[in-house]
Amino acid sequence: MVSSAAMSEEQIQRAVEAVWRIEAPKLIAGLTRIVRDISLAEELAQDALVIALKTWPESGIPRNAGAWLMATAKRRAIDYFRRNKVLARKLDELGHDVESEERQGDGEAALAERLDDDVGDDLLRLIFTSCHPVLSAEARAALTLRLLGGLTTEEIARAFLASEPTIAQRIVRAKRTIAEAGVPFEVPRGEERAARLASVLEVLYLIFNEGYAATAGEDWLRQDLCEEALRLGRVLAGLMPQEPEVHGLVALMEIQASRARARVNAEGEPILLLDQNRALWDQMLIRRGLAALEQVAVLGGGGPYALQAAIAACHAQARTPEATDWTRIAALYAALAEIAPSPVVELNRAVALSFALGPQSGIEIVDALLDEPVLKGYHLLHSVRGDLLSRLDRREEARAEFLKAAAMTRNAREKTLLEKRASEAAP
Repeated sequence: MVSSAAMSEEQIQRAVEAVWRIEAPKLIAGLTRIVRDISLAEELAQDALVIALKTWPESGIPRNAGAWLMATAKRRAIDYFRRNKVLARKLDELGHDVESEERQGDGEAALAERLDDDVGDDLLRLIFTSCHPVLSAEARAALTLRLLGGLTTEEIARAFLASEPTIAQRIVRAKRTIAEAGVPFEVPRGEERAARLASVLEVLYLIFNEGYAATAGEDWLRQDLCEEALRLGRVLAGLMPQEPEVHGLVALMEIQASRARARVNAEGEPILLLDQNRALWDQMLIRRGLAALEQVAVLGGGGPYALQAAIAACHAQARTPEATDWTRIAALYAALAEIAPSPVVELNRAVALSFALGPQSGIEIVDALLDEPVLKGYHLLHSVRGDLLSRLDRREEARAEFLKAAAMTRNAREKTLLEKRASEAAP
């Protein structure tokens, strides 16, 4: 027990919040397996948190705070069953006779013990349940951050620049949809598992990307979202070590996250990749990313996330922008286009080819994308075109493209950057 006398109230509050962020997913996952209701499981877990907030300031923080919360959550679950007169039925499912008081006590102990079983499996079930395709991408992201990230409704609302009531309703509707659809609390098998895993990875990457390059708001980089997505990705890799694309996504996020300190200046203004101080790139994250990429190779994988991670690795391993292997990057984008074709992939391939073969080869591809319905309103199409035109010394056209991109973006920092580039491109 860590004495509360040596800690201020604020320190205790921070300690409780830190423990909750780590332990909440395990609590909710274990409880969901028993009560088969995500909303109820979350309520029981939060009851344990409330008790901790009342108890720990006086008794001190337990050395194994997670175990304390789990034990408290167990008692709340058993109390719930007893109050609702369903304990006997639940214990019958475990093969226990609870007719006598003595044997009832044994049954309750068995139920408590069951809550400890297969915590890793429970987390995996919770991840797949939260990311069920019956939910919209936005709902999956909000529910994942709430249940697995331990974020509050206020934090999620701030992350996605939405109001608290909007996010609260989104989470409530998501849990209701899961209940009404009868989504089982399980890891699916076969083709369904593959399809659902794609949804899980998509949600984690959506969260990471929103942190890495915010689509709206005043900040270009939201480090907390990047860290949360990366943490969840690492958890998933530990739970599913034989899935190459899980390692591929982790590798991609590790390497991308390594650039965080170099992506903005002291004022929070964006710094583009080729202008970044590479000495600021986090080498530990790069090593972790490359190790995850090696694991993909060991498992024989080569999916979309692994290919994107390989592209990121090309940048990470180049000590200077001039040392970048753009020919290999272009080839990797071509391979990516084979298995996951999209106009955005083609746009990125155009950038790689422009550095490998010259800007003219890139502008030809970009011009062919101007009529793509998917890219209508996509500001990066015009930003890339502006850059290529600038390199071709077609300055007036470049200026117009940068201004067009600036008008489309909803991120204030990016808007300022694009307007600056428009000004610099002026004849």
